[in-house]
Amino acid sequence: MLFSTVRICLRRSTVAGLVLATGLSAAGGDAKDADEAAILSAPSTVRNLDQCLRLAFENNRRRPASRFEVALAEAQHRQALAGYWPQVNLKAAYQLLDQPLNFIFPSTNMPIPAQTVNIPGGAALVTIPANAFGPGFPPAALQMPVAFPGQSVTTAAQNFIIPEQNIKVLDRNLATGSLDMKWLVFDGGMRKGLGEQSNGYVEMMRADADRTDLEVADQVRRMYWGAVLARQVERVGKDTLARMEVTLQLTESLYKNSAGKVSKTDYLDTEVMVESLRSMVATLEKNALMAQAALANSAGLAWNANIQPEDTGIPVSPYAGDDLDRLVAASYQFSPDWKKLEAAIRAAEGSVATARSGYYPKLALTGELHDWWNQGFDGGMSTPQNRRGWSVGVGIEVPLFDGMLTRNKVSEALARLNQLKQNRFLLREGLGLQIKDLFLGLSEAAKATEASGRAMQSAAESRDLNERAYQNELVETEKVIRAQLLEALMSAQHFKARFDSMALLSQLNLVVGKEVRRDLKGDGK
Repeated sequence: MLFSTVRICLRRSTVAGLVLATGLSAAGGDAKDADEAAILSAPSTVRNLDQCLRLAFENNRRRPASRFEVALAEAQHRQALAGYWPQVNLKAAYQLLDQPLNFIFPSTNMPIPAQTVNIPGGAALVTIPANAFGPGFPPAALQMPVAFPGQSVTTAAQNFIIPEQNIKVLDRNLATGSLDMKWLVFDGGMRKGLGEQSNGYVEMMRADADRTDLEVADQVRRMYWGAVLARQVERVGKDTLARMEVTLQLTESLYKNSAGKVSKTDYLDTEVMVESLRSMVATLEKNALMAQAALANSAGLAWNANIQPEDTGIPVSPYAGDDLDRLVAASYQFSPDWKKLEAAIRAAEGSVATARSGYYPKLALTGELHDWWNQGFDGGMSTPQNRRGWSVGVGIEVPLFDGMLTRNKVSEALARLNQLKQNRFLLREGLGLQIKDLFLGLSEAAKATEASGRAMQSAAESRDLNERAYQNELVETEKVIRAQLLEALMSAQHFKARFDSMALLSQLNLVVGKEVRRDLKGDGK
């Protein structure tokens, strides 16, 4: 009877405190895979909660990863904004041709038809120089009229052959350079839509980064108070073991030196319970060290580091039943999930604008400066007029028919936008229900803390009275052991209720997106 009763009490205390400490240690991540001997021998540093949070924000690897996500999104946003600027490119090239670039003008025949040329008659003045017919005749230059008759010259049809011509266009060595510019003047809202999309993505990544910070803080808080709880449960186990050892000595003395109700079987049963409790205390010691290792791991330290909490007890979390509406309203302002959804809606609206830009024409200005060098060759195409020059232009692209592609892109973007807007209603209700559940949990934990505190005090008084009565053989051994284990159980339940309050408050901070302790009434003592 005594053995089964005490075993049941021990099993209940294990569920209330020992398994809890083990679960909190395992929640630390990599610390649960660490070598136990190394953890037991690792030195511990004493830190308070604020110092642990500061360590986590400095060393936790999740935070830099989320910051790089934000930097990536910001770079993509700047890429989208680059479309508003003209694009200027400088190009240069050098080419060595295997042969000079040429152009062959093929051989052709030029037909000349038969024709008759009529030369009308007329007269002309002819100048005869002096001494043209001998010395002294004429003695001086003489002009005299000469008449000629009209005549006709007839030519036969013939072909004029033009031979093939090999014309050199460029020399083998060719160097070119150009500066071209393109500036999109009108795009139907495409760039604005892309900017809204990328800006929404930036806000989403920032919300994710904020959530990462909140998750890191939540994990550190739970690990910190879990380590405090594990140490408290360890202390309860050691105190209970010390009392049980005293009870064992008293039981041995009573059954050997008196003829009362205490028998040797009571002593043996008590000894079994003491040794079983001793093994459980060893587990509690190991769990307390593992909880410290889990706290160090959540703070971003190495797996073989331990952090011992500075606090020796868990404070009572504040609670006020009339602040629920304020917390729900605050979650719509500070919750990373809500911010992320709002940013996603803005990005979806940008995608709608981008898709609709497919209906509108696009207008761009173009320009080019060019110069090229051909080793001093000035023939063919390599002329001063061709080698250096500039050009400006205006280009326009007008969509006429795309097989309903733009229309379906717009439909897809609108469907995604409407889906996100419906999810916003779901998230609004979900946040409210989640905060209400946590708030009711805080109320329950506060009541459980108060009730378990009274039960712990009563159990301590009962244990003290039973121990005094047992010294005078007024109660049975079973009742003394039950009173001692009941005090340990009530103490573990009370500490567990306090931990539940702090864990719920930390989770409420995570959901709302900010520190809510100041929004709840109570001094937290």
